[in-house]
Amino acid sequence: MLHGGPGLPDYLGDVAPAIAGLAPVHRYDQRGTGGSRWQGRHTFARHVADLAELLDGWDAPQAVLIGHSYGADLAVRFCLAHPERVAAVLLMCGPMTDEGRPGYRAERDRRMSPARQERLRELEGIPRRTDDQEVELLALSWFTDHADPDHGWRRAVRSARRRRPVNWEMNRELGAERRADPIEQHLDELRGCLPPRTEILGGAADPRPVSALESLARTLGVPLTRIDGAGHEPWLEEPDAVRAHLRRFVRAAVGH
Repeated sequence: MLHGGPGLPDYLGDVAPAIAGLAPVHRYDQRGTGGSRWQGRHTFARHVADLAELLDGWDAPQAVLIGHSYGADLAVRFCLAHPERVAAVLLMCGPMTDEGRPGYRAERDRRMSPARQERLRELEGIPRRTDDQEVELLALSWFTDHADPDHGWRRAVRSARRRRPVNWEMNRELGAERRADPIEQHLDELRGCLPPRTEILGGAADPRPVSALESLARTLGVPLTRIDGAGHEPWLEEPDAVRAHLRRFVRAAVGH
């Protein structure tokens, strides 16, 4: 299971129980996050190599990859580098292509009051934030990811307190590399190396437009499932639907 960010520690502990008992489930903090401390430049190649080394350590010649958000970017780049090691891949709420970025920014702004937009800009301009300021910045950045804004704010505050510290340098470096080498440049190659069992899952109320995921699914020739009433972390708002989808996908992938 590949968590998002980039720059956040693993947060998929709430998702992993959905597939308990179907196969061994591995999670990890990506290099530079959580318990995986590291100083140095972050690249996709380094993080892809990390995953290959972890699979070796877990004695897993092949794996079913479930990537969320940035973790979906990492999953497809791993497929490009090591297609023989991927038995199946589920891309949850990502990867986000350039097609979806303008719509995402517009919808995020629509869900946020002018006062909150101004406060977010103010916090982003502070070079050294206090812990309380960091929590507030993250909550403002994340609450619009949820379909329900009231519940979304409470969930975002809770996540902002748990998913820390954020490795902002990692976020900037991998974000810059993603812009310089977008996944759109590799879609033909990716279509040829994805495993037959590849699916995309998206929250219909994710501010990142699900239409961009639908376009990506058509280009890659893979199915997409929309979870109605759910945003960027669909397991929080529609847990039963996401659990059923994950169990069906993994059960089919591992032959149960």
